[in-house]
Amino acid sequence: MPRNFNWNPRGFSRHMLSARQMKDPRVVVRLILAVLLIANIIAALLLFKPWGGSAEDLARQMDSLKAQLAAHQLRLNQTKDIVEKVQKARAAGDRFMSAYMVSRRSAFSTLISETNKMAIDAGMKPRESSWALEPVEGSDTVGQLTISANYEGSYASLFKFVNELDKSPRFLIIETLSATPQQSGALAVNVKLDTFIRDQTAGGTS
Repeated sequence: MPRNFNWNPRGFSRHMLSARQMKDPRVVVRLILAVLLIANIIAALLLFKPWGGSAEDLARQMDSLKAQLAAHQLRLNQTKDIVEKVQKARAAGDRFMSAYMVSRRSAFSTLISETNKMAIDAGMKPRESSWALEPVEGSDTVGQLTISANYEGSYASLFKFVNELDKSPRFLIIETLSATPQQSGALAVNVKLDTFIRDQTAGGTS
């Protein structure tokens, strides 16, 4: 049985024309560039995911952001607590300095006057005294004042004097205390006191 065969010269010519066009280097280059462009677009879509990812991906991202926000909030609260504690400590330090430390200008005269009064009240006789002022490492506003004072009195009066020093509202530290008996029966007492003052300066002797 003979097969049906439709001969269409025009269609054959178009097919042959396309084959000739494919052999044109410009057409081939354009085709390659088009393929590369499509590949780049697909790669960019896979890399950046402009569609936002799946619902599970978005949920994980949301959980991660919430966790980061909670961590930042915790650190912020801790920092606020530290700042508040520092401010309270600074205020307490200022109150302590005001209450227990005298200023540099009147430090020696005030402290030696107060210690001499305590000694007299205890029955001791004040003698010569000297002082020295040294800087405190790490501070520009506080200095350490050392007073070396000499007194004369009995054992009982010395005991009362030490008790008065212990009850003093000033921040006084007894560094050394020596008592030497005299031929008169009295004691020659030397007491070295350390305290701290505001606004340091050089030392001296009176």
